[in-house]
Amino acid sequence: MNLLRLDHLALAAETLEAGAALVEDVLGVELATRGEHPQMGTHNKLLSLGPEVYFEVITINPDAPAPDRPRWFNLDNFTGPPRLTNWILATDDLDAALAALPSGFGEPVDLQRGYFRWTMAIPDDGVLPWDGWAPALIQWHGPMHPAASLPDQGVRLGSLVLQHPQAEEMAAALAPLLPRDTLLFETSATPSLSASFDTPQGRRVLT
Repeated sequence: MNLLRLDHLALAAETLEAGAALVEDVLGVELATRGEHPQMGTHNKLLSLGPEVYFEVITINPDAPAPDRPRWFNLDNFTGPPRLTNWILATDDLDAALAALPSGFGEPVDLQRGYFRWTMAIPDDGVLPWDGWAPALIQWHGPMHPAASLPDQGVRLGSLVLQHPQAEEMAAALAPLLPRDTLLFETSATPSLSASFDTPQGRRVLT
């Protein structure tokens, strides 16, 4: 039984407009309506990748009060062009998942937006293990999940590749808890995430 499964991917940007424009240009589809996370001072736009997986563009919300803690995904320190920065894994038992992984994935924080309720493990400093390239962990509560509420525009995740100097260590810790072929770990001096998508316009890649 797999303890973790892919839930969504996150692309960070300095502004929501810049991030959405990049994704829409590359994938050739329009992102869904903007949503907000008041507890984190962030906002996002979403895209369906099927009934259980979605894509998120997330940025600091300049119109929201600053939170009393570092923002998730280390967004307080994000600079530069929009890029794929995070992969988020879902679990039905967040406590068990945290116990099965190395320390540093964060403490559970309960969150809600409209009908959606979830608990997310968030590090105190906002930085996930392996210099921020570890997956974030989420547990949804109730039947509502964002992917099911989004319009299906025919985009599906083809492959996900994580490059990192400690790729072998990451794979040893994470791969046994994941369904096979969730992503490929590759050793590289420069960390990065790369995702390919099957779209109505053909295969497209975001990094």
